[in-house]
Amino acid sequence: MSASVCDIHLCRAHDIKAGVRPTGARLLVDRLWPRGISKTDLPLDAWLKDVAPSPALRIWYGHDPAKWAEFGTRYRAELRDNPGAVESALAWCRRGPASLIYAAKDRLHTHALVLRDHLAETLAKEYAQ
Repeated sequence: MSASVCDIHLCRAHDIKAGVRPTGARLLVDRLWPRGISKTDLPLDAWLKDVAPSPALRIWYGHDPAKWAEFGTRYRAELRDNPGAVESALAWCRRGPASLIYAAKDRLHTHALVLRDHLAETLAKEYAQ
């Protein structure tokens, strides 16, 4: 395995459109395509829709910071219940650096943070074995 947990980065889709270059594999981790961005403006290695929060969880959360802690708990439960989707993200991360691309404006309360931590913890357990 070549990637380390510090090789998983976060990048907003709109920052890429503005010229930011993501590190490593470019993985869109939103279920919906980012508004206002054409597919030519967002070159990707993979669109991992199934690793995103369920529509019901996304609607419940509504990007309300007051629900952040509970959102994280519920989203981690969804990730545990969806090992195939998580494995598809892990496979990219094992190959080398990867950027999880998301559309949310709030950089402190995005599912991509929870996903990055979940992936990093899983990889750390693998590396410890």
